[in-house]
Amino acid sequence: MPILVDAHADIAYNMLRFGRDYTRPVLETRRLEARSATVEENGDALLGWHEYQRGQVAVIFSTLFAIPARFNHHENTKQVYRNFDEARNLYREQLLTYHRMTDSMPDKFRLAASKRDLDLILDHWASPAPETTGHPIGMVVLMEGAEGVRHPSELEEWHELGVRLIGPAWVGTRFCGGWKEPGPLTDDGRGLLAAMADFNFILDLSHMDERAALEALDIYQGPVVGTHANCDALLPNSNSNRHFTDRIIQGIIERDGVVGIVPFNTYLKSGWVTGKNSRDEVPLQYVVNHIDHVCQLAGDSLHVGIGSDFDGGFGLQSVPPEIETVADLQNLVSLLQARGCAETDIENIFNRNWLARLKRDLP
Repeated sequence: MPILVDAHADIAYNMLRFGRDYTRPVLETRRLEARSATVEENGDALLGWHEYQRGQVAVIFSTLFAIPARFNHHENTKQVYRNFDEARNLYREQLLTYHRMTDSMPDKFRLAASKRDLDLILDHWASPAPETTGHPIGMVVLMEGAEGVRHPSELEEWHELGVRLIGPAWVGTRFCGGWKEPGPLTDDGRGLLAAMADFNFILDLSHMDERAALEALDIYQGPVVGTHANCDALLPNSNSNRHFTDRIIQGIIERDGVVGIVPFNTYLKSGWVTGKNSRDEVPLQYVVNHIDHVCQLAGDSLHVGIGSDFDGGFGLQSVPPEIETVADLQNLVSLLQARGCAETDIENIFNRNWLARLKRDLP
């Protein structure tokens, strides 16, 4: 069973908005949240430390994410911001949450802010661990939506505190157009990218509108990836700018980046709606289709991985039927083998591609 790198997990957001405890087994979380407003908003949980162990998930990209007030359609007002100062405070509290987790539970979670940090975590996973203790999950910090950065001069502090990837958009921001709010890069966005390059932040194109993403590919001097986005070419009539066009995917490939595929049914099959359609309509083979599409564009298996986004606004109700928890991403192995993937290809997709970029780009 290969280890897995999952390039997108909204851990701190879920902890602070819903009170989720990711040291609990998933089934315990589901029992505690049954018939609650949390499940109505976010679905049944898919993530937990025990399931990370069973699924050999060694490294996750742990996000800093909060909701702009204009997009909060729920009574819950936690982790919602109305201005840049509030965004900064929420993102900082989430980052400190990760620091507290890793300081208090280094046997379960560790920050991976440097090559050395990453190597120590991988060394741990390479050696047998007692079943009672397991392995620590490496957490690479990703800022999703950059409105917590009030001015580029603050990037040094964010870098010192361990942020290693930044995505300028969720919906539209002052930096660029984004999901549901299209538009190009702005002057503020170009200034942000120039300052990010000084610290070699990894730029995450996920959620950026195509016009903004294509310009960013042209001008950004640092590394570029797409942590969690699927292939627009496989989603006809989706009427969404959330997915990567082939032009964006090819641009990431040309920049030697990686695209993380999302096992979210709405992003796998056009027209699929949570609560309206059956999970059985979107078997896990759809995830393989998106992985294969990136491989076909690249001509190899070196530019695609997984960015599950599990618990990121959807849960059990909205993933392929072969998945009950994050551990079941391992079910992709047999499907990839049936598609003709060699063991090396599967290792690339599961871990080597993301790890190669982290080993290249982390300080």
